[in-house]
Amino acid sequence: MSNVRIAKRDFDLELQHENQQCSLLNQPRIMMPSITILSFVFCTGLVGFLTWWKTRGKNEATSDSYFLAGRSLTGGFIAGSLLLTNLSTEQLVGLNGAAFNDGIAVMAWEVIAGLSLVFMALFFLPRYLRSGIATVPQFLEERYDGITRSITSFIFILAYAGILLPIILYTGATGLAGILDLKALTGIQSDTTILWITVWMIGIIGSIYAIFGGLRSVAVSDTLNGFGLLVGGILITYFGLSAVNDGGIFAALREMKEAHPEKFNSIGGSESSVPFSTLFTGVLLLNLFYWCTNQQIIQRTFGASTLKEGQKGVLIAGIFKVLAPIILVLPGIIAFHLYAGDNIKGDHAYGTLVSNVLPKPLAGFFAAVMVGAILSSFNPPLNSPATLFSL
Repeated sequence: MSNVRIAKRDFDLELQHENQQCSLLNQPRIMMPSITILSFVFCTGLVGFLTWWKTRGKNEATSDSYFLAGRSLTGGFIAGSLLLTNLSTEQLVGLNGAAFNDGIAVMAWEVIAGLSLVFMALFFLPRYLRSGIATVPQFLEERYDGITRSITSFIFILAYAGILLPIILYTGATGLAGILDLKALTGIQSDTTILWITVWMIGIIGSIYAIFGGLRSVAVSDTLNGFGLLVGGILITYFGLSAVNDGGIFAALREMKEAHPEKFNSIGGSESSVPFSTLFTGVLLLNLFYWCTNQQIIQRTFGASTLKEGQKGVLIAGIFKVLAPIILVLPGIIAFHLYAGDNIKGDHAYGTLVSNVLPKPLAGFFAAVMVGAILSSFNPPLNSPATLFSL
C-alpha cells in the first residue's frame, strides 16, 4: 500500500507541476487582450479629451457654426478632415481587399484622386466660396431652379442612407473585429453575431457623435485621428514587409515581386477590376464627382476661413492621396503573399495582417484610430443629409 501511496503522491506532484507550467504559458494570452483593450481605451479617450479641449467654449447655436464651423477652418484641419472622411474602413479594408485580389492596379483610384483634388482647388472651390453656399444643391439652384435642388438633395440623401452608410458599417465592423480579435476576446465564435454586435456599437456611438459634435469638433477629431491613421498605416506596412523578409524593405518587395509578378502589374489585365482604359474616363469622372461635388466630402471646404486656406487644405489632401497606396494597396499585396494559402477572403485580408504583424500594445492604438476613422466616415453621411434638409 505504501508503494501505491508514494506513486499517487508522485503523480499528484507531477500533475501540479504541469498545471503550473500551463498557467504560466497561458498568462500572456490573458494579458495581451487586456493590453490591447487598455491602449485602445486610452487612445480613444485622449482624442476625445483633446477634441473637447480644442473646441470648448465655441458657440454652436447657429446653423452656420454647427454645419460649417462658423467658416473658420484652416488648411490643416480641412486637409485632415478630408483625408479621414475618405481614408476609413471602406478604403483600408475595401481597397486592400481589392489589392489582395487584383494587385497594385487598384491604386488608380488614389492616384486619380490627387488630380481631381487639383481641379477642386483651382476651379470648383473658388466658385463655391464666392457664391456663399452651404450645400451643392444650393449651387445647382442658383444655376437652374428649385426643382433641381430638391431632386439632387433627394438623390444625395438616398445614396448616403441606402448605399454609403451600410458599407461603412460593414467594413468598419469587419476591420475592428479583426484588429481587436473579438472572437478570442469575447469567446463568441459566430462571425454573424460578432458582426452585428460591432455594427450596432458603431451605429449608436456614431449617431451620438454626429448629433452633438458639429463640424468644428468633427474637423478637430478628424485631424487627430488622421495623424494617428497615417502613423499606424505606415507601421502596418513596415511590420508587414518585415514579416515577408527581415532583410529590409527592398528585399521584401523583391521577394513578393518574384513570387507574384502579376500583383505588381500597374496596368492590369483584361480581367482587372480597374482596366487601364478606364483611368481617364470612368475613374476620372467618378473621382471628379466624389472630390468636387459630393456634399459629405466637400462640406469641410465650405467651412474654410478664406479661399487660400481652403485651397491649401485641398491641395495638401491631394498630395497625401497620391502617396496613399503605401497604406491602402501595399498591405493587401503583403497579405496575399503571407496568407494566400489560408483561404481567407479579400475583405478579411487587412484585419488578418494587422492582428498578426502589429504588436499587441500598438493594436489597441490602431484600433482606436480605426474607430475614429469609422466615426469620421460615419458622421458625414449623417451630418450632410441634415445640412441638406435644414439649409
